[in-house]
Amino acid sequence: MKTIITIIALLVGLTGNAQDAKTILQKVDDNMSSKNRVFESTMVIHGKRNSRTITSRSYSEGEKQSFTEYLSPAREQGTKMLKVNDQLWIYSPSTDRTIQISGHMLRQSVMGSDLSYEDMMEDRKLTEVYEPKVTGEETIEGRKAYVLELTALVSDLAYHKRKMWIDTERFVPVKEELYAKSGQLLKQTTLSDVQQIQGRWFPTSIVFKDMLKDGKGTEFKMTNIKFNQDIPAYIFTKAALKK
Repeated sequence: MKTIITIIALLVGLTGNAQDAKTILQKVDDNMSSKNRVFESTMVIHGKRNSRTITSRSYSEGEKQSFTEYLSPAREQGTKMLKVNDQLWIYSPSTDRTIQISGHMLRQSVMGSDLSYEDMMEDRKLTEVYEPKVTGEETIEGRKAYVLELTALVSDLAYHKRKMWIDTERFVPVKEELYAKSGQLLKQTTLSDVQQIQGRWFPTSIVFKDMLKDGKGTEFKMTNIKFNQDIPAYIFTKAALKK
């Protein structure tokens, strides 16, 4: 009888843990995902010898469409990037050409940063593509955080496993490790400057570090962000690349 009770208790505990993990991840999605968003950002790329800063304005609609225009420096100004479903195009004003990025090219660095084109394209809700599990709690930068391990539910993800530290009060990631299917650590992110924007908590500063290359990483900061805006449909067309 004691053995049966113990087994039942373990099963209940496991079910409760799985439910808790999914609930936590759903709250993260509620904060991080939106019908659409418009934001301006600054990206500081730290190279081996020097750093450079790139500014841009971006529009995104759900997980299917996004459009980015680079504003500075002068040599990058006017470069535009369009994502529609699983297709990605880049327009270069210096050559007046539009090229499609696909296949292995999606793993390449965006303008020498620690972000790849795959990183820029992936915007699906975590609950739709990962199975989460709570593995503990830790304190990160003075904030209590749940530690979640995420395992891919679909095969077309850049990262098969993720380890996330989720603020227990605000339900936003404060740190993340991204792994290949082999278990190799590929990238690490640190999220900060969490602000309450239009009723949701949102980290406006992210440091990306590609663990497979040298350098101090890439700082990505959103200087202005608005959710659920009216975005003209033409923004997400190839014609907008050359406009």
